[in-house]
Amino acid sequence: MPPAPPSVPPAPSAPPDGVRAVAVAVLNLSGLGLGYVLVRRWLPAAVCWAATAVLLLVALPADPDGVPRAALVLYALFLLAAAAHGAVVGLRTRLTWPPRAPLALALGLVLLAAPAGGVVLYDGARDEAVERMLLDRLDEADRLVKSTGGEHFESARADYRKALAVYGDLRAHHPDSRAAARVPARMRTFYTTVGAPYAAGRYCDAVAPLKYLRTVPEALPGTDLGDLAAWPDDRLATSLYECASDALASGQSTWPAQFGELLTGFPDSAQAAKVEPAVASAVGTTEKGLGGKEPCTAVEQLKTLGTRIDAMSVVQTDIGDALDNDARRARSSADAGTYTCGVDQYKDGDFEGAQSTMTTYAAGHRGSGKAALAKKFAIAAEVAQTLPAAGKHVPTNRSGGSISVTVKNDSPDEITVLYTGPVTGSFTLKACGSCSVYPFAATSLSGAEPCGHSGRNYPQRTIQLPAGTTYFVHRPKSDSTASAGSDTAKLEPGYIYTECAYTTQGFGVTS
Repeated sequence: MPPAPPSVPPAPSAPPDGVRAVAVAVLNLSGLGLGYVLVRRWLPAAVCWAATAVLLLVALPADPDGVPRAALVLYALFLLAAAAHGAVVGLRTRLTWPPRAPLALALGLVLLAAPAGGVVLYDGARDEAVERMLLDRLDEADRLVKSTGGEHFESARADYRKALAVYGDLRAHHPDSRAAARVPARMRTFYTTVGAPYAAGRYCDAVAPLKYLRTVPEALPGTDLGDLAAWPDDRLATSLYECASDALASGQSTWPAQFGELLTGFPDSAQAAKVEPAVASAVGTTEKGLGGKEPCTAVEQLKTLGTRIDAMSVVQTDIGDALDNDARRARSSADAGTYTCGVDQYKDGDFEGAQSTMTTYAAGHRGSGKAALAKKFAIAAEVAQTLPAAGKHVPTNRSGGSISVTVKNDSPDEITVLYTGPVTGSFTLKACGSCSVYPFAATSLSGAEPCGHSGRNYPQRTIQLPAGTTYFVHRPKSDSTASAGSDTAKLEPGYIYTECAYTTQGFGVTS
């Protein structure tokens, strides 16, 4: 085997030299192990190179979070150890170059600028990495806003909040960054995207997002939004008015709250000034329905209008007074239209509804010229519930006639006699104290004739009726278990008629 090549001899020993020891230590502080190189200690120099290489692998490329603190601490301790060891070695070891220790020390001091400059460059690279990270966050927030632009606001609200949180964080915690400087310009896109339903004329859909936009300045403290700060106000006022107007016209129940919000939130706006005229117009339009085909519907709508107008929140005295007048007008028209509603119910065959409506009207309008006729409609409607043919006759204020009809009560119950036909009316007959209930079978026998006992004083009353068909209903008093009786009488001139009310019982049924 050929002999191994001779190794490079280490630097020769020399008398102790403090300047040389410091020079070697300072040269090692550069992280390049140059102190070891100048004294030909190659293994320690290689260790220094390896340590520096490991640090560079950890640190590069520059990351927004920087170099891990543990790595920096370990590397600093390593450099201090290398400097201390280098000082010990350099104290008695000659330098291979430069020949003078002071010159080596000067060179070491100059080389210390290398790691210092590296730190500066690294900080710059790290700052740029942070800027890129912040710009990425800004772009992600922008994409989030753009992707949710076509969605309904409630489903997109969470994404809008996330994007706004990013904008706010950039302005609050990174105010000097390039990303933060771009936030104000991004906000115009944010506002127009969130408020897109307004631009599309979907005013009801625009109310919620516009309310949300009014809270945006609170989420971006210190951000100059310029005219965007007031951007939602007029749009929200318009949306509230238009949405409430549509609801008012279609009979929905949401308009009082929306008009109230407009009047309290934007009391001096042009939109608020249009609220009372819109309400007054709705009352007038509904009043016209009292003369139409569905007067009862108009009555209910007017009652509802009055109630809903009273529920509105108003801060302006003049508008509040005008709305109070509108509410009173709606209730008054509904009250007056009740009579028309009752007539319509009667003509439509809703006799039960007509009876209830006309009874209520007559009781509440005793001084009205229509009260008497309303009572007659109530009577005729009650008769028609038992004898539907009676409903073909519309009651009038006509009274009297040339034909006498005597109605007797052969019943132990007090009864009310209702009649309608050419004339309509009612009266009450007291109970017959000496009368009793007839067995059902007895009335079919020839010897049993109600109201036929000559010695019995029947409660009775004679009325004058015109010729024609008159429909009678005998209604027992309210606490009686007997059901009402009825009769249809075709009256002709030259005759005297008698009606008899009596009670029969059979098979557990009293009538």
